[in-house]
Amino acid sequence: MASMIPILLRCSLLLLLLVQSTHSSVTLTQKPKNAMAEEHKQLHPSTSDTYVVLTNHLAKPSKFDTHERWYASMAGENSNHIRHTYGTVMHGFAARLTDGEAHRMATVPGVSLVYKDRVYHTQTTRSPWFMGLHDDFGAWPDAEFGDGVIIGFVDTGIWPERASFNDAGLGPVRSTWRGKCVDAPGFNASLCNNKLVGAKSFLTVELEGGGLLTDPSPRDIAGHGTHVASTAAGSEVPSADLFQFAGGRASGVAPMARIAMYRACNAGCFASDVIAAIDAAVTDGVDLLSISIAYPAEPFYDDLLSVATFGAERRGVFVVLAGGNKGPTALTISNVAPWMTTVGAATTDRVFPATLTLGNGVVLTGQSLYDTPFSQSQGAGMVPLVRTSCGEYDLTPDKVMGKVVVCSREAGASAGFEVERAGGAGIVSVQSTERFWDTVMAEPFPLPGLLLSSAGGKKLADYMSSVAYPVASFNFTCDTVTGENRAPMVAGFSSRGPNPIVPEILKPDVIAPGVNILAAWSGAAPPSDSDMDPRRVEYNIISGTSMACPHVAGVAALIKKRHGDWTPAMIRSALMTTAGPLDKNGRDIVDGGRPEQWKIELAIPQMLLVALRV
Repeated sequence: MASMIPILLRCSLLLLLLVQSTHSSVTLTQKPKNAMAEEHKQLHPSTSDTYVVLTNHLAKPSKFDTHERWYASMAGENSNHIRHTYGTVMHGFAARLTDGEAHRMATVPGVSLVYKDRVYHTQTTRSPWFMGLHDDFGAWPDAEFGDGVIIGFVDTGIWPERASFNDAGLGPVRSTWRGKCVDAPGFNASLCNNKLVGAKSFLTVELEGGGLLTDPSPRDIAGHGTHVASTAAGSEVPSADLFQFAGGRASGVAPMARIAMYRACNAGCFASDVIAAIDAAVTDGVDLLSISIAYPAEPFYDDLLSVATFGAERRGVFVVLAGGNKGPTALTISNVAPWMTTVGAATTDRVFPATLTLGNGVVLTGQSLYDTPFSQSQGAGMVPLVRTSCGEYDLTPDKVMGKVVVCSREAGASAGFEVERAGGAGIVSVQSTERFWDTVMAEPFPLPGLLLSSAGGKKLADYMSSVAYPVASFNFTCDTVTGENRAPMVAGFSSRGPNPIVPEILKPDVIAPGVNILAAWSGAAPPSDSDMDPRRVEYNIISGTSMACPHVAGVAALIKKRHGDWTPAMIRSALMTTAGPLDKNGRDIVDGGRPEQWKIELAIPQMLLVALRV
């Protein structure tokens, strides 16, 4: 009997969520409202002065003809500070309040809960075929390539001019669709078509000196939203690449599905904006939601994203979310509610090899997206090696001029620009054993550079400590190699279970390709994360559970097309029970860089392979 208590408690919590979403006066917790407001004040430091106020829909006094006027009366003199109102997946509003006003708001009749705003973070060609999709048989033709299914994305916006969003061969969107594309600065509604059927913005930006302003444009200036949208539902493009890497035909997982973008993020995402975007997407009539953001797991009643997605699923909208990039540490998984489909990241069988030959003849293989053969670049031949932290103050000309810099901490392309600025000849970054294990991700370095696994980094460190004047030489072939490495494996960075909130519910649900993924990119963002990077590209290669999430959204769109009457729970069940537990060579999927016996201990979720019927 004792073992049943946790399950009963969680069932009670789900019942409370259900009751709240049907507008009962019951709150989501048995704590007094003042105590709950105080707990939020202590546990969730403010990233703005915005609070989200959840209300009981049926408690509106009859003297108010609309909920908006009721909310304005609650806010009082702050009524002009109301930023969003919610009326589909949950009921309430977001407003600028002081802490004292928020405390008082929690005692107002009809108020269920008051949340302090917080910031969520985004979790940043070959993969459809690697997943088992084929033009002539199987899931793609059986599901008509997802034609007509509408996937909503809550992300950084979209760059509509990319070829991945052309609507060749697509008919009009269904007549029941209520979404639209907005006219805004830098974004004309005419840019939308039968592929991009909706584009709105809910993004709030912080102004210098305080205050907030809503950016009305759904145009993507970060790249992340464009990347995930084209991954899930991008139209087929005959030829796509990044600096000639990963070149070839590119396609979204559901290439005939439609895209609706709800911009709520840039560098981060305010929870209040994300909830407004979800509310609008469900109101508009999306079939699915793909949300590549994460926040440390919290009790469901304390997590706005859990509450909002619960409301979305109750209205028949399937929701898939990124599991987070905090692995390989246990108990780091995000988005753990049972109604969420939570996705971890896996490797594919595509790599971008580059080598570093040491002065003792040892050759170390890493990965790189540097696109110039080394004989044509600066510092060709054996070059002195120097180790630094690659911090801004360590990269000075007197230390690194004419040398290959070996970073003693993880460093990407942004550090490459600092090395280049200081006159360095190249850069070598070693991925942390604790952070990535042996999952090596490629970086678009601006000068000769590569990333080594932790094992390769140890060999390099041993060599450098054994000689007085260590030297090395790069070799870049600019090749894309497929089919030679073991894949898929769980990416080292992918957040791990067990579920820290409800251990009885295993998370993540599935894994999908999330390492070195090529997809469309914003024309306003560089391919690296450096402000010093002047380059602009049409396609980019990045990694993260953010990239895995839209793969699953695309597969869900295929299932939705084939089985239009299936509920979100049925779609999730189909994904989980038909996913493949074996890699491409028929062996158990394992954790990247770890012995095979770790598989059972870490409870690795199954890889999403959809060569099966949908």
